[in-house]
Amino acid sequence: MPEYLAPGVFIEETSFRAKSIEGVSTTTTGFVGPTRSGPLDIEPEIITSLVEYERTYGGKERLEFDDGTIMDNYMWHGARAFFEEGGKRLYVSRVFTPVDEEDPLSGFATPALGSPAFVSMRARFPGRCGDARVTFTFQVGQDILSDEGGVPRVRALQHRDVVMIRDLGSPGATVRGFFLALQDREALPPTWHFSPTGATNASGMVELADLVPGATEIRIVTVTVNVDPLTPGMISFTESTLPLDPLHQRSDFPDSVFDVFAPHARDPDNPEGKVIANLARARINPLVIENTAELDNGIEVLDAFFAVDTSASGSPPAGVRNALETLGDDPRARSISFVMTGGSDGVRPNATAYEGAVDPVSDLSTGLKQMENLEDVSIIAAPGSTFGYEGDYQADAQTIVRLLINHAALMKYRIAVIDSGDNQSISQVRAMRAQLDSTYGALYYPWIRVLDPLSQREIYVPPSGFVSGIYARNDVNRAVYKAPANEVVNLALGFERFLNKSQQEVLNPEGINCFRFFEGRGMRLWGARTISSDPEWKYVNLRRYFAYLERSIDKGTQWAVFEPNGPLLWANVRRTIESFLLNEWQNGALLGDTPEKSYFVKCDRSTMSQNDLDNGRLIALIGVAPLRPAEFVIFRIGQWTSDRKI
Repeated sequence: MPEYLAPGVFIEETSFRAKSIEGVSTTTTGFVGPTRSGPLDIEPEIITSLVEYERTYGGKERLEFDDGTIMDNYMWHGARAFFEEGGKRLYVSRVFTPVDEEDPLSGFATPALGSPAFVSMRARFPGRCGDARVTFTFQVGQDILSDEGGVPRVRALQHRDVVMIRDLGSPGATVRGFFLALQDREALPPTWHFSPTGATNASGMVELADLVPGATEIRIVTVTVNVDPLTPGMISFTESTLPLDPLHQRSDFPDSVFDVFAPHARDPDNPEGKVIANLARARINPLVIENTAELDNGIEVLDAFFAVDTSASGSPPAGVRNALETLGDDPRARSISFVMTGGSDGVRPNATAYEGAVDPVSDLSTGLKQMENLEDVSIIAAPGSTFGYEGDYQADAQTIVRLLINHAALMKYRIAVIDSGDNQSISQVRAMRAQLDSTYGALYYPWIRVLDPLSQREIYVPPSGFVSGIYARNDVNRAVYKAPANEVVNLALGFERFLNKSQQEVLNPEGINCFRFFEGRGMRLWGARTISSDPEWKYVNLRRYFAYLERSIDKGTQWAVFEPNGPLLWANVRRTIESFLLNEWQNGALLGDTPEKSYFVKCDRSTMSQNDLDNGRLIALIGVAPLRPAEFVIFRIGQWTSDRKI
């Protein structure tokens, strides 16, 4: 209560309405599986289109594992199907199993002829897509020295920039050399010094005040790094005009060539700075450059590059330093190139890779463990994980399916979309289903035939990408309480097996959701059951609708925590939840012609004992009457006579 200690008029704000509960999203999806490129342990960023997927995780090309397994890029096909069917938001967790698990760089591309002696280079992510040509092109900017009232000034110069100083009055415009620009920020006004070695007390130091505009010029030297992939499906990457000095920073963030291409792992000496400076770039930046020789300043870096044998690295033998000093226009003369090879897709990821792990030091996670950190995911799938289910990969595939289901159950507000195995017979998919029982999973059969845009041939892809997109489309166009079935499969040309009604009569009661072809109605998803033996949770829309209700109430009642646990709070909680459920009833989500028949909310002494109150528990009892789908539409028809009354 406010204190009133002096006479006066006091205005207080109060609320006369219950807190509101906002419905949560039910369409955000998470995919786990192998891709051609992309980060393994960086927290995934939301993807809203196939173009964004390709920018981070590579194109549609097939995966060629070193254990001899060659398979279509099912993660790409899953993402494509997801967006084509109506999905909007997708998270991807890439999994990877190296050939040599003892070698931390197994699968990473490295320079074929070795890195320059002063740096270490490698692909940022493992995979064949890391094979690339890396080109360092040095650039000399415009003259930044000017005359302001007889006083020399410099424009757009940053502390620790590398510059080239030339005397224009001398024959051939003699180059004095390359210098490190150092600003004395304690002087008023700040003054500039140019060190030929990077040291603050170096002999040959040049002062800005001693330079004559018009007779002398100052040009900033930077480097552009271009990464051109040698394999199709990857996008070229370019970072332009990067500072050379390892300690260079702009706006308090490191921005030198070593910072932009630094490993994304946290730096023990500056954990926050590294993450802020590099994490956003790390998802699409394909290269790591490390200052292994611990060069102290940009002059040492430039001299080290000048010492590289450009003919051995594949560049023209012309000296890079000479090309800079003469302001040559040919970028090839100012470039040094290295070819990165040795990238590998590893071996096909096993169940352990899908399960993932959490690094105890960096706290970075992989696989399904990574998805545990994303609260807004409502649908989880692993496209391609059941490829080879009836072969040598069966044990891993079975384990991955169980991991998906356990993950959904652990996170409570998710459902696992399970793929049947490729080329499975009806008896084989029934045997697969017989091993599963969960309210948090749904099984779909068979695989779907599509036109592969890469090879222009028809291939079969797992259904989980299509189903996830159909879930999202159904929720947006109708509602989460409507069963996601009787929906057209947009990209489908057919199925691995065309099922008839008699065959589905065997599969549907067992909770195997089928794709069917109907003449005049096209390819449709024709099932909406979970893999649960509990009849109360038989339908997918019930499981997903209760997840929606539970998570919405969970998020919308966080304000009640630590409030005084008494009748005033109980009444407020009741009103909050009743308002939310009334809105659901008005939208047609609940069965019953009145709110009283559709739901109830109890939160009083009848739901809590004294022991509950003593232990800080507030317990509310909520009951709702959900709508179940009209799975069997029955019309009873018989003969009638015109003179007979009903």
